[in-house]
Amino acid sequence: MVTDGPLLTVTGVQRSFHVGSQRLDVLKGIEMELLPMQLVMLKGRSGSGKTTLLNLIGGLDQPNEGEIMFQGHPFHRCSDDERTHIRRKEIGFIFQSFALMPLLSAWENVELALRMAGTPRSQWKSRVTHCLELVGLGKRMHHRPFELSGGEQQRVAIAKAIAHRPSLILADEPTAELDSQMGAQIMSVFRDIITSEQVTICMTTHDPTILEVADHVYEMVDGRFVS
Repeated sequence: MVTDGPLLTVTGVQRSFHVGSQRLDVLKGIEMELLPMQLVMLKGRSGSGKTTLLNLIGGLDQPNEGEIMFQGHPFHRCSDDERTHIRRKEIGFIFQSFALMPLLSAWENVELALRMAGTPRSQWKSRVTHCLELVGLGKRMHHRPFELSGGEQQRVAIAKAIAHRPSLILADEPTAELDSQMGAQIMSVFRDIITSEQVTICMTTHDPTILEVADHVYEMVDGRFVS
């Protein structure tokens, strides 16, 4: 469901970790918002805090201070069970390493995502076909990951992430393992699914060549956004 206001807002978020007796401040007062049907990029060097922020947005971790509001819910105050429920329904994840089940075909990998989300069985066939065709794998859907190129494996991962119709996709360095041509193709797929699936995508990157396709870029240096 596309709403007029922000899909997600991050207000004054801080996150620190204890390493031995030392406190390591990773995020230092983050303010951001994700609007419906946008492609937002978190740009920064390794260690700048991008992945930590992505984990907080996805409810995989919680901030020490600040608020994360997702579709009007105070995500930062939810219990583990509540966050898991919201993630299963509303959020899809894409990882740098593709995170596919190696013995399952592309079709079976996407179907597995629907099983885990509790999607009615009667919808599986049409939804899996739709998602794989959307990412350009209509003719490769019965191949296993080792029979697919890196770009094709990432397309399977995208199909898997959108299968349960989430409102938000979080992608951690989705083009890092791909050459620049494949990376550009993946960004083109992202733009297509934003329109067709009415989804917001927030991704991390340190690849300057793909920034121009973003609706908004947040640059992160040492746990803060710089303008």
